[in-house]
Amino acid sequence: MTGTETRHTAAALAERFGLAVHGAPDTTVSGVGTLAGATEDQLSFLSNPRYRAQLSTTRAGIVVLREADAAGYAGTALIARDPYVAYAKIAALFEPASDAPAGVHGSAVIDPTAQIDPTASIGPLVSIGARSVVGAGASIGPGCVVGEDCVVGEGSRLIARVTLVTRVRLGRRVTLHPGAVLGAAGFGLAMDAGQWINVPQLGGVVVGDDSDIGANTTIDRGALDDTVIEEDVRLDNLIQVGHNVRIGAHTAVAGCVGIAGSTKIGRYCLLAGKVGVAGHLEICDRVVVHAMTMVSASITEPGEYSAGIPAQPTREWRKNAVRIRQLDSLARRVTALGKGET
Repeated sequence: MTGTETRHTAAALAERFGLAVHGAPDTTVSGVGTLAGATEDQLSFLSNPRYRAQLSTTRAGIVVLREADAAGYAGTALIARDPYVAYAKIAALFEPASDAPAGVHGSAVIDPTAQIDPTASIGPLVSIGARSVVGAGASIGPGCVVGEDCVVGEGSRLIARVTLVTRVRLGRRVTLHPGAVLGAAGFGLAMDAGQWINVPQLGGVVVGDDSDIGANTTIDRGALDDTVIEEDVRLDNLIQVGHNVRIGAHTAVAGCVGIAGSTKIGRYCLLAGKVGVAGHLEICDRVVVHAMTMVSASITEPGEYSAGIPAQPTREWRKNAVRIRQLDSLARRVTALGKGET
């Protein structure tokens, strides 16, 4: 990956991010790359031990690594306690800026009762509904729809084709990626005389400061109270968050996770890909749930939880499936033997 033509020396990066220099402090880079693919004018990093062998063959001009990995390395390195974190901060210097111009595009449709800060940017084909507010420095990208009674906080970005249906309140510096839908009706149903009727969804959605919501992720509005995403929450693409869910601050959720309604997830949690979380339960702070796990009961102790069955050859899986069906009868036989029955 090549960034802009802005160049940075190892010495300047070390001073800016509180790192130590190993090797030539005047080494200059203008972009970032992988250990295997970086060129002499790019910076890379070593965080995962499985890639340590690539350190001896990399062409990267600068490598961010731990002090223990710098021993014997002949190139220029920046020494960091956590190389991945340091790399993330440095790589941001090479991400092209896309400052949207302040003002309202001529094709945008804005309700007369909406309030748009003069420093906000409203892109082409945007629709903004009644009584909605767009804060200072906010950016509403092409094709976005902001419905009635919504708030887009200061410095927040709706990149493109984002929909805020109704009663959605974004904090400051929130980023919504293309296709995200917030504030759609929650899945509330009641059976009446053999037919479903929809339960009105009268709440909203609240998203805290510095949160990031991925492409095509959906967050339903609450039935009565709001669905709440606290500050610095990171949601990947293609996630479903049901009505009245609450996700605690600094929690990260990977792609294709489904969270059913009225569930509370704590702070500093990590949910890996395709996790399913049943409704009306609680997950405490600092819980890691591994991929493909189904959470069907509350989790009250911090730690790591798994329930997925790893892939195996089909023939072995079929044998095991048969054995699983036999477990109940086997357990009954063991119990009977323990009681001395024949």
